[in-house]
Amino acid sequence: MSARFTIYDLDEARGTILRRRPFDEYTVSARAGERLEALFGEPVSPQEAVRRIVRDVRERGDAALLDWTERIDGVALESIAVPAEEIEAGYAATPLEVVEALKLARDRIEAFYRRQPLGGWLHAGSDGLLGQLVLPIDRVGVYVPGGSAPLPSSLLMSAVPAQVAGVREVAACTPPGAGGSLPPVVLAAATVAGVEMLYRLGGAQAIAALAFGSESVRRVDKIVGPGNLFVTLAKREVYGLVGIDGLLGPTETLVIADDSADPATVAADLLAQAEHDVLAQALLLTPSRTLAEAVAREVAAQAAALPRREIIEGAIQTGSGAVIVPDLDAALEVANAFAPEHLQLSVGEPTQWLGKIHHAGAVFLGEGSCEVFGDYVAGPSHSLPTGGTARFASGINLMDFVKLTSFTGLGAEAARRLSAPAATLARAEELDAHAAAAERRGA
Repeated sequence: MSARFTIYDLDEARGTILRRRPFDEYTVSARAGERLEALFGEPVSPQEAVRRIVRDVRERGDAALLDWTERIDGVALESIAVPAEEIEAGYAATPLEVVEALKLARDRIEAFYRRQPLGGWLHAGSDGLLGQLVLPIDRVGVYVPGGSAPLPSSLLMSAVPAQVAGVREVAACTPPGAGGSLPPVVLAAATVAGVEMLYRLGGAQAIAALAFGSESVRRVDKIVGPGNLFVTLAKREVYGLVGIDGLLGPTETLVIADDSADPATVAADLLAQAEHDVLAQALLLTPSRTLAEAVAREVAAQAAALPRREIIEGAIQTGSGAVIVPDLDAALEVANAFAPEHLQLSVGEPTQWLGKIHHAGAVFLGEGSCEVFGDYVAGPSHSLPTGGTARFASGINLMDFVKLTSFTGLGAEAARRLSAPAATLARAEELDAHAAAAERRGA
């Protein structure tokens, strides 16, 4: 492996690997740019490519979906919706130990979210009734990435919380492989999660199909799930027509470690993140230069034996490395400023630091609670805010799948008492019809 896992001083890191890039700064490779030009017959940006695809799907429905799937994925689809018998066959073809692991993950995800408080309230007082209804969204679409590897776990991590929240219909889209086939393990995950509407669609065209609907695809009310740059741009394009969970960028893990940490284990955790994508970030914050140097050696040794080492090398070159900090307090300050998707505390007594964490998508306490468990079987969804958006956003949870509807039932006396101040405010806003409506209650 030629890429070095670089060790930075804190000041140097602030201008390099710890610098957050605006979402629009993410670009495609030169090779992908050439492919876009070939697809559209002229140079186009990713944003413009997505706009054109989304508009075409909105206007032409299935015809556009079939066209773009053939042009982008090289697959001439016979059908967009996956029939029940194909899903059943995929489940049957999946090894039993994989099915059992999917079921374990499903059960743990469901158990975790059933503990999340989710209730409306009603207050009956002298003025009458006030309260909130918590109402599930009717239909949700789940995007399941599949570009470089099948990701059945992503289906579970979105579909199961939606079902716990009471969503009536959950549909899923995932990119087709050769001949329009889908990986059996994804079909098995759909069965385990109880997802009956499955579409062989990927990229921007999948998001457009879920947002607008087509002859084959039933439109949804909200779209969730991670994806590549084109998926994320498409989610931004359709936001407002449908809800979205967020603009999820390249994945990232920040490990805070002290002298108690095992260098080989820290390196393994960093490499697990780096193998996702060449834009993934795998960062180590530590006050120990000795540990950082040992981790750097382990990263090189372990990466050399991994099948996805080229992707790992790209991730290490573009935004990964170790940062030397004065102490663990300083490490937490840096982590809060960075607001990582995943924050791993590989330190002695990690729970004592939990109260100092203000911004992180998910926190993993101690070396026994690795981020990989969070990807699959810990319980919380692995669909988390990236790019520093943990400052204001949350990972997938039940609130993503419900709406809060307030209700007001005032008694006659309360209505009479409130009519005058309501009319006063209405006239201050020069809304005379509002004032008149309020004053009728005061008569």
